[in-house]
Amino acid sequence: MNNPFKGSGVALVTPFNEDRSIDFDALRALVRYQMDNGTDFLVVQGTTGESPVLDWEEKMEVLKCVRQENNGKLPVVFGLGGNNTRAVAEQMASLPIGIDGILSVSPYYNKPTQQGIIEHYKYIASKTDLPIILYNVPGRTASNMTASTTLELAKVENIVAMKEASGDFGQIMEIVQHKPEGFSVLSGDDAITAPLMTIGVEGVISVVANAFPAEFSKMVHSAMDGNLSSMNQHHYNLLHATNLFFAEGNPGGVKASLAGQGMMKPFMRPPLYPISEELNRAIISETQRILNG
Repeated sequence: MNNPFKGSGVALVTPFNEDRSIDFDALRALVRYQMDNGTDFLVVQGTTGESPVLDWEEKMEVLKCVRQENNGKLPVVFGLGGNNTRAVAEQMASLPIGIDGILSVSPYYNKPTQQGIIEHYKYIASKTDLPIILYNVPGRTASNMTASTTLELAKVENIVAMKEASGDFGQIMEIVQHKPEGFSVLSGDDAITAPLMTIGVEGVISVVANAFPAEFSKMVHSAMDGNLSSMNQHHYNLLHATNLFFAEGNPGGVKASLAGQGMMKPFMRPPLYPISEELNRAIISETQRILNG
């Protein structure tokens, strides 16, 4: 199956107005910002998009807005996962045509066994023809997908990639070493994307790229071209901002940066809470430094 999910992907934030309604004008501007600055593919309604606090109708409105503004230029991935296997499969059946792939997080809270995770993904993969990107983020799901589990699922025809956010280099290297041809491993951790790409990871689904798409894509594309000196230059230029963005949770930090750029308001929906004034000042200062070169 064709796998277009390599390079610099961005997990789009969902902009909100002060009343916490969706700011579609800001969302359209954000999509254009990505299209004009080197992003390779868009991810709609991942964790960074605050997917847990949007209902299904809102998610479809966000997806429609992104697809209309993108107008077929970049591949569009929709985030759709959960801990109710049958419900996830039913939602897949109701997705509109024209989506290029699905990002599906490993079942959370239930803490399934590795065989349970395998059967979950095999079942949902059997209910769609779309390519699926696995998503391993133990810090949120409370269960890790082992390398052997990922490699078993990589045998499924329409499971084409893994977003790895375990931070376990040994586990990630095992997947890279033994994965089948055509299966991509993507970084799920902005701060270690550069070193991961030196060991065979083929791209990223990034939070930071919302705010700095040009700089982040230059880092990723330098790594893909084997230009490690350029990769390191961009990596270290972004590293302090990356750490600041996650200091009080995601997406509060990246939204503060985007607000500082005048692209959107910094609002999030509860239970997420605004970042501190001290952190906000630091993020605005670092944003200005990066944008001013």
